[in-house]
Amino acid sequence: MSNKLTIELISTFTCKRCHKAQQKIKKVLSKFDSTRIEYKEVNVLKQLDYAVSLGVLATPAIAVNGQLRFHSIPSEKELSLELQKLLEE
Repeated sequence: MSNKLTIELISTFTCKRCHKAQQKIKKVLSKFDSTRIEYKEVNVLKQLDYAVSLGVLATPAIAVNGQLRFHSIPSEKELSLELQKLLEE
């Protein structure tokens, strides 16, 4: 049975690397069924306790279903492979 995923980009508004991560994630997600993946942006400054609970030490970071999966910006291929694997679990 396929899962529905929630992808969270943990970032700040002023972070240039975070903006690049946002663009990369949106590009990768455009290749997937949008009914199976929800995308959220988490501002670390507004939700610091949540980010700390995930183990985020720096931005940008990417969590999937409440678990930190990437501590930095992955390649499009790495992100695609990880999401595909999780959708198939």
